[in-house]
Amino acid sequence: MTKPTDNPADPFKKALAEATRTMAGDSELAVAYSVDPPGLTKEGMRLPQVSRRMTRDEVLLARGTADAFALRLRHHDDAVATRYAPTGPMAREIYDAMEVARCEAVGARLMPGTAGNIDAKIAHEADRKGYGQITQAADAPLSVAAGYLVRHLATGRDMPKSAANVMNLWRDFIEGQAGQALENLDHVLADQAAFARLTRKVISDLGYGDQLGDDPDQNDPEDSDSEAEDDPDQPDSAGDEQDSDESDAAPEQSQEDSQDASQAQVSTDEQADMEQGDEAELPEGEAPLEPPPPAPYSEADPNYTVYATEFDEEIKAEDLAEPAELERLRAYLDQQLEPLKGAVSRLANKLQRRLQAQQNRSWEFDLEEGTLDAGRLARVVANPTTPLSFKREKDTEFRDTCVTLLLDNSGSMRGRPISIAAICADVLARTLERCQVKVEILGFTTRAWKGGQSREKWLANGRPQQPGRLNDLRHIIYKGADSPWRRARNNLGLMMKEGLLKENIDGEALEWAHRRLTGRREARKILMVISDGAPVDDSTLSVNPASCLEKHLRDVISMVEKRRQVELIAIGIGHDVTRYYNRAVTITDVEQLAGAMTEQLAGLFESDPRKRARSQNLRKAG
Repeated sequence: MTKPTDNPADPFKKALAEATRTMAGDSELAVAYSVDPPGLTKEGMRLPQVSRRMTRDEVLLARGTADAFALRLRHHDDAVATRYAPTGPMAREIYDAMEVARCEAVGARLMPGTAGNIDAKIAHEADRKGYGQITQAADAPLSVAAGYLVRHLATGRDMPKSAANVMNLWRDFIEGQAGQALENLDHVLADQAAFARLTRKVISDLGYGDQLGDDPDQNDPEDSDSEAEDDPDQPDSAGDEQDSDESDAAPEQSQEDSQDASQAQVSTDEQADMEQGDEAELPEGEAPLEPPPPAPYSEADPNYTVYATEFDEEIKAEDLAEPAELERLRAYLDQQLEPLKGAVSRLANKLQRRLQAQQNRSWEFDLEEGTLDAGRLARVVANPTTPLSFKREKDTEFRDTCVTLLLDNSGSMRGRPISIAAICADVLARTLERCQVKVEILGFTTRAWKGGQSREKWLANGRPQQPGRLNDLRHIIYKGADSPWRRARNNLGLMMKEGLLKENIDGEALEWAHRRLTGRREARKILMVISDGAPVDDSTLSVNPASCLEKHLRDVISMVEKRRQVELIAIGIGHDVTRYYNRAVTITDVEQLAGAMTEQLAGLFESDPRKRARSQNLRKAG
C-alpha cells in the first residue's frame, strides 16, 4: 500500500519551481520555500512558504514572487546596472525601483500571464506596508511611486488599490517634472542601457541630479582610445627630445633615489631599535597594553553587527508631536474604536477582579490561637463545651509586579491593528494601575524607510560588505512605568500619526525593553510583545544574509527565557509567533487582541500552574 503524500502543497511547489527555472532560463536554479523574507541571491531563489491549506492568497503570492524574480534574472544585466547606477541614496532607490518595474513590464508584454501574478505580489507588499492608509505625498516613498508609475505606463494595467494610492500621491509631480522623458518609455523598455539613460534623465528632472555621479557615457574607454593615439601631423622630434631629457636625468635621479632609499632604511632600523628597546624596558612578565575590544551591540549575540548607532533614537511620545496634535489624535482614536470599548472594558473588569482576588487578604480558621473568630461564637453559645475558635491572617502570595507592553509600530500595523493595539494598551494600563501594578508601554519602529542616515553613511563610505543593521532605530516610550495613566493617555494617540509606522527590527527592540524592565525594583516582571510579523527592514536585508534579523530575534528570545528575570509572552496578529516564543498565542483577527491580552495576563496571576496553562492556552514553538 503506497503512502499518501505528506504535504498536499508539494506538487504545486515542484511545478512552480520548474516553471520558474524555465522562465528564468536557468535549469540549475535553486528554488526554496521559506518563512524568511523572499529573496534572490547567487545561491538561488527564496519564495514565500505555501502551507498545506494552499489558500488563494498564498498561491498568488508565491507565483507573483517567482515570476518577478525569474523576469529579473532573464532581463536584467548586473554589469549594465552597475555602470549606470547613481551614487546618492535617493537617486539609487529611484533607479532600482524603475529597473524592477522595467523587467516586470517586459515580462508582462512577452508573457501576459505573469502580470496578474505580479499584481498579487505588489498588492501584498503594499498592504503589508500600509500604503493604502497614506494621505500625504511626504509620507509615501517617491522611489516606490516612480516604479509603480513606470509599470502602469508600460503595461497599461491598473495598479492594486494600495499601490495606486502611493502612485497617485506622486503622479502629478513626477509627470510634471519628468513627463517629457517618460514619453520615450516604450522605445527603450527592451534595452536596459537605453532605459538606464532615461532613468538618469528622470532622476535629474525630479531634482536629484546631484546624486547621479559621473556620466558613464562620457567616460567610455572606447572614446578615450583615440585621444591616447599620437597625432600623425606632429613631428617625432618632440618625442625624441623628451626621451633624451629623460635619459640625461636618469643617472642623477637614480643616485637621488638610492640616497633616499638608504636614508629610509636607516630610519626604519632606528625605529625598530627604539621599539625593541621599549619592549626591553617593560617589567618582566608584562606585555604591552592593547586597547580593549569594542563592546558588542547585543548581549544575546556578540556577532550581531550594527553599522551606525549615532542616528538611533529613544524618545518620549510627547516629544514627537505637539500637545494639541496628541489631543486630536487621541480623540480620533476614541472615536474610531467606540464600538469596541464596551467589550474591552468588560474583559478589563474581569482581569481586575482576578487581580484583586489575588491581592485581598485571606485567613486561616479553626486555630487554637490567634485572633478570636467572632463568626463562630454562635457555636459556643449553642454548645458551651465547644472550644473557642481563633483565626490568623495569611501572607498574600501576590508580589509587587511591573508589566511592559512592547508594541510593534511597523507599517504593516497601519489601520485597525494599530488602533486596537493602542486602545487595548490604554485600557490595560488603566486596569492594572487600579490594582497597583506598574505598567510601561513601549513601541518600536525605524526613523526612515530603507535606511535613513545609516544607509547614507554606508554609501558614502564605499558600501562595505555585510555592514549589519542598516537603518536608524526609533524606540518610543508612550508611558513610563512610574508615570500615572492620566498623564500618558494622550500619548497613545501618537500611533495614529501618519508617517510614524515604518520598518520593524524586533530583536533590538526586545533587548531594549528587557534591559529597561530588568532595571526595575519590582519582584515580578512581565514583558508582553505584540507583533504582526517577522522582523523586516529592506535596507538591512538587501545587503546582509536574509536571516540576520530573524536570527538575532531568536537569540534575544533565548537569552530572555534562559535568564528568567522576566516572564516573556508574545501575541501574534495574523502571524504564527509560536515558532519564536515558548509562551505565545496567535490571533487571526485583530478584534481578538483585547481578549487575548487580558486572558494572557490574567493567566499569569493564577496560583495553580495547571489553571494558568489552560487560561493562557500556551503553545510550544515547534
